[in-house]
Amino acid sequence: MKRIITIETIDQYNSGVEQKTFHPLVSIVDFSNAKPRRRDLEEYAMIFKFYCVFLKDDKNCIIRYGRNNYDYQKGTLVFIAPDQIISIEEDEEYYQPKGYALIFHPDLIRGTSLGNNFNDYTFFNYNVHEALHLSEDEKKIVMDCFSKIDFEIRRSIDKHSKRLIVSNIELFLNYCIRFYDRQFITREHVNSRILETFENLLIDYFLSEKPQLIGIPTVTYFADLVHLSSNYFSDLVKKDTGKTAQEHIQIKMIETAKNKIADPSKTISQIGYELGFKYPQHFTRFFKQQAGCTPNEYKSSVN
Repeated sequence: MKRIITIETIDQYNSGVEQKTFHPLVSIVDFSNAKPRRRDLEEYAMIFKFYCVFLKDDKNCIIRYGRNNYDYQKGTLVFIAPDQIISIEEDEEYYQPKGYALIFHPDLIRGTSLGNNFNDYTFFNYNVHEALHLSEDEKKIVMDCFSKIDFEIRRSIDKHSKRLIVSNIELFLNYCIRFYDRQFITREHVNSRILETFENLLIDYFLSEKPQLIGIPTVTYFADLVHLSSNYFSDLVKKDTGKTAQEHIQIKMIETAKNKIADPSKTISQIGYELGFKYPQHFTRFFKQQAGCTPNEYKSSVN
């Protein structure tokens, strides 16, 4: 069993990679300035209490989340949210890291516009196979953002420091949203297969007894079946179809409900149960929200 090390502060992380701490809540780490590391024969994992973005410039160092490797190659960004368990494995006995890291504590952005809208940056909760692969031009933009952040970190702290640092982190993250949009497009052939699989899984779900056994399906349920994180899956579906994965589920539920309501032998309570609702009134409320009328009103209109 791996030993787990918790890294609580920015300074604790900087000390571990032999970097100077210029600001207690944020740091840009240039791994090429760190001393070569000797491979630790004892297996261990780390929990960071802050956000990390790694720009990896080599393949010798493998970042693992659980039992899986992060999907990265040279010039790839990996996003890690607080409290994720991460292990790093080196291939060589003595290893010189290459690349950069942006690390920042949640306290830095608390109460700022970035902190208030941080849920927009869903890629911090993407899965191991969903890293961001950069083009050379994109990498230059990332390095420019890192350079601006580092410049402010190394200056004496004044009344403008926090706003400028946070603004540059926000700018960097907004670029990452754009770069992920590009990645979704360039992987369109893969995404189309995922969307087709999702549609088939939706059809199969409501043709089976799973709604009665499992209940109303969640986005996470289908994301797991296509081996993606729920956030990445939701973003992929929204960017490709204009509708969220949750909306696709709801549309399929209403379509199935209407087909069942058209069968005069079925009661509204029975239909609600067959769709995964525990209580008929919950089904009636959902149907009216989505279809604009109650199930009974719809039944009257088609029979």
